[in-house]
Amino acid sequence: MEPVLNQAPEIKKKKRKLFSFKNPIIYIILTVFALVNAYPIIWMIINSFKSEKEFSNNQFGFPSEFVFENYISAWQTASLGTLFTNSIFICVTATFLTVLIGATASYFLSRFTFKMNKIVYTLFIFGLLIPIHSTLVPMFILMRNIGLLNTPITLIFPYIAFHLPITIFLLTSFMKQFPKDIEESAIMDGCGIFRIFWSIILPMSRPALATVLILNFIYNWNEFSFALVLINDPGLQTLPLGLASFAGQFTTDYGGQMAGLTMSLIPILAFYLYLEKDIVNGMTAGAVKG
Repeated sequence: MEPVLNQAPEIKKKKRKLFSFKNPIIYIILTVFALVNAYPIIWMIINSFKSEKEFSNNQFGFPSEFVFENYISAWQTASLGTLFTNSIFICVTATFLTVLIGATASYFLSRFTFKMNKIVYTLFIFGLLIPIHSTLVPMFILMRNIGLLNTPITLIFPYIAFHLPITIFLLTSFMKQFPKDIEESAIMDGCGIFRIFWSIILPMSRPALATVLILNFIYNWNEFSFALVLINDPGLQTLPLGLASFAGQFTTDYGGQMAGLTMSLIPILAFYLYLEKDIVNGMTAGAVKG
């Protein structure tokens, strides 16, 4: 027994050395990975301040003179004010409704036991397997027949439908972790079902809610296929569709294109940074629990 006990501190020291050796390597790898992913964004921002001539001569260096007129030109030429307004309205509305409907459905699927529980949950999860592009033509025909084609709310319905499955999957997995004692105590205090949902379950689900909020917002902000098929009116176009038209029409104004892309990145980056503290916890819980 004594030799084994004497070896225990040596084993701990070896483990500490191993971990201390691994940590710098992990940090280096993560730093390189972060720089590789951040470089295209940095390159885009730098080139947004270059004139057309300087961009043609030097695409990878810093600008000799910052041309802020690119942002003014991009905003006026591409009507970015209208595009931003349309995108913000559609993104905020679709994201809010998706999370509200998904959270309500997840609450009943995770906290209540009823006959069709597993079947309903499976049908929602099955929606993750449906490719979006296979529904473009049926969605166009459906919207045309019900008179919603080329309207301000055209894109809201497909955005909600195609993001409910991942929303319900993550929130249901997260809500299943809560002990039943919480609800029993609330019922003893006189709380009803919806009071428990609004006052207890939703606040406790903040990490998962932050995750589905950012996932929905990023998808809705960058979505292009449905916008291209369902929106033909220039006054109703979203930002990705408008920027695509801008890039195709003004192919020589690279500085203006980079400026427009940089401005379109600001809202989604700010929204992500605001919720990033809860995103990792929510994704981990949703991935591990099932």
